[in-house]
Amino acid sequence: MYSQCRTGGWLFGNRIDGTQAEYDICQSIIAPGGRVANVGVHGKPVEFHIERLWSYNITLTTRLVDTVTTPMLLRIVQSGRLDAKKLVSHRCELSEIMKAYDIFGNAAKERALKVVLKNARARGRALKENLN
Repeated sequence: MYSQCRTGGWLFGNRIDGTQAEYDICQSIIAPGGRVANVGVHGKPVEFHIERLWSYNITLTTRLVDTVTTPMLLRIVQSGRLDAKKLVSHRCELSEIMKAYDIFGNAAKERALKVVLKNARARGRALKENLN
Protein backbone atom coordinates (compact mmCIF):
# COMPACT_ATOMS: atom_id res chain seq x y z
CA MET A 1 0.00 0.00 0.00
CA TYR A 2 2.77 2.46 0.81
CA SER A 3 4.38 2.37 -2.65
CA GLN A 4 1.01 2.60 -4.41
CA CYS A 5 0.10 5.63 -2.34
CA ARG A 6 3.42 7.33 -2.93
CA THR A 7 3.65 6.66 -6.67
CA GLY A 8 -0.01 6.74 -7.59
CA GLY A 9 -1.01 9.64 -5.42
CA TRP A 10 -4.02 7.86 -3.93
CA LEU A 11 -4.98 7.06 -0.39
CA PHE A 12 -8.36 6.07 0.86
CA GLY A 13 -8.29 6.30 4.63
CA ASN A 14 -11.48 4.62 5.70
CA ARG A 15 -11.70 5.90 9.23
CA ILE A 16 -14.70 4.58 11.10
CA ASP A 17 -13.72 5.17 14.73
CA GLY A 18 -11.72 8.35 14.08
CA THR A 19 -8.56 7.79 16.10
CA GLN A 20 -5.57 10.10 15.87
CA ALA A 21 -3.32 7.10 15.10
CA GLU A 22 -5.32 6.24 11.96
CA TYR A 23 -5.37 9.86 10.86
CA ASP A 24 -1.59 10.10 11.38
CA ILE A 25 -1.05 7.06 9.13
CA CYS A 26 -3.15 8.66 6.38
CA GLN A 27 -1.21 11.92 6.64
CA SER A 28 2.20 10.24 6.73
CA ILE A 29 1.77 8.15 3.56
CA ILE A 30 -0.32 10.44 1.37
CA ALA A 31 1.36 11.31 -1.92
CA PRO A 32 1.28 14.70 -3.62
CA GLY A 33 -2.04 14.99 -5.43
CA GLY A 34 -3.50 12.23 -3.25
CA ARG A 35 -6.89 11.90 -1.63
CA VAL A 36 -7.85 11.17 1.97
CA ALA A 37 -11.43 9.96 2.26
CA ASN A 38 -12.59 10.47 5.82
CA VAL A 39 -15.61 8.24 6.36
CA GLY A 40 -17.51 7.95 9.61
CA VAL A 41 -18.24 9.84 12.79
CA HIS A 42 -15.56 11.27 15.05
CA GLY A 43 -15.81 10.84 18.80
CA LYS A 44 -13.14 13.45 19.51
CA PRO A 45 -10.91 15.94 17.65
CA VAL A 46 -7.90 14.90 15.56
CA GLU A 47 -4.96 16.96 14.29
CA PHE A 48 -4.56 17.75 10.63
CA HIS A 49 -0.95 18.69 9.85
CA ILE A 50 -1.45 21.50 7.35
CA GLU A 51 2.11 22.74 8.07
CA ARG A 52 3.42 19.61 6.29
CA LEU A 53 0.67 18.96 3.76
CA TRP A 54 -0.05 22.45 2.41
CA SER A 55 2.18 21.96 -0.64
CA TYR A 56 0.90 18.44 -1.45
CA ASN A 57 -2.25 19.63 -3.22
CA ILE A 58 -4.26 16.82 -1.59
CA THR A 59 -8.01 16.37 -1.52
CA LEU A 60 -9.73 15.68 1.80
CA THR A 61 -13.30 14.44 1.54
CA THR A 62 -15.70 13.72 4.37
CA ARG A 63 -19.03 11.96 4.57
CA LEU A 64 -21.05 9.55 6.61
CA VAL A 65 -20.89 5.87 5.77
CA ASP A 66 -23.08 5.22 2.74
CA THR A 67 -22.83 3.67 -0.70
CA VAL A 68 -22.53 6.80 -2.86
CA THR A 69 -18.78 6.34 -3.45
CA THR A 70 -18.89 2.56 -3.81
CA PRO A 71 -18.91 2.60 -7.65
CA MET A 72 -15.84 4.88 -7.74
CA LEU A 73 -14.00 2.73 -5.19
CA LEU A 74 -14.81 -0.45 -7.15
CA ARG A 75 -13.49 1.14 -10.37
CA ILE A 76 -10.22 2.05 -8.61
CA VAL A 77 -9.84 -1.50 -7.27
CA GLN A 78 -10.72 -3.03 -10.67
CA SER A 79 -8.19 -0.80 -12.44
CA GLY A 80 -5.43 -2.05 -10.14
CA ARG A 81 -4.67 1.40 -8.68
CA LEU A 82 -5.72 0.15 -5.24
CA ASP A 83 -5.02 -3.36 -3.98
CA ALA A 84 -7.95 -3.97 -1.63
CA LYS A 85 -6.20 -7.00 -0.10
CA LYS A 86 -3.64 -4.65 1.43
CA LEU A 87 -6.39 -2.87 3.35
CA VAL A 88 -7.40 -6.04 5.20
CA SER A 89 -5.67 -6.28 8.56
CA HIS A 90 -7.76 -9.06 10.16
CA ARG A 91 -9.87 -12.01 9.03
CA CYS A 92 -12.49 -13.81 11.10
CA GLU A 93 -15.01 -16.54 10.43
CA LEU A 94 -18.62 -15.38 10.40
CA SER A 95 -19.13 -17.49 13.53
CA GLU A 96 -16.56 -15.20 15.24
CA ILE A 97 -18.52 -12.03 14.54
CA MET A 98 -18.35 -10.84 18.17
CA LYS A 99 -14.56 -11.21 18.08
CA ALA A 100 -14.54 -9.17 14.84
CA TYR A 101 -16.61 -6.41 16.50
CA ASP A 102 -14.19 -6.37 19.44
CA ILE A 103 -11.21 -6.08 17.08
CA PHE A 104 -12.78 -3.22 15.15
CA GLY A 105 -14.07 -1.59 18.33
CA ASN A 106 -10.46 -1.45 19.55
CA ALA A 107 -9.00 -0.58 16.15
CA ALA A 108 -6.09 1.49 17.42
CA LYS A 109 -4.97 -1.11 19.96
CA GLU A 110 -5.51 -4.00 17.53
CA ARG A 111 -4.02 -2.05 14.59
CA ALA A 112 -7.16 -2.89 12.61
CA LEU A 113 -7.92 -1.22 9.32
CA LYS A 114 -10.46 -3.59 7.78
CA VAL A 115 -11.86 -6.82 9.21
CA VAL A 116 -13.10 -9.36 6.67
CA LEU A 117 -15.73 -11.88 7.73
CA LYS A 118 -15.45 -15.27 6.02
CA ASN A 119 -18.39 -17.64 5.75
CA ALA A 120 -17.06 -21.21 5.77
CA ARG A 121 -20.53 -22.62 5.14
CA ALA A 122 -20.97 -20.56 1.95
CA ARG A 123 -17.45 -21.43 0.77
CA GLY A 124 -18.20 -25.13 1.25
CA ARG A 125 -21.47 -24.82 -0.68
CA ALA A 126 -19.78 -22.96 -3.55
CA LEU A 127 -16.98 -25.54 -3.72
CA LYS A 128 -19.52 -28.37 -3.79
CA GLU A 129 -21.48 -26.64 -6.59
CA ASN A 130 -18.30 -26.14 -8.64
CA LEU A 131 -17.38 -29.80 -8.31
CA ASN A 132 -20.77 -30.96 -9.62
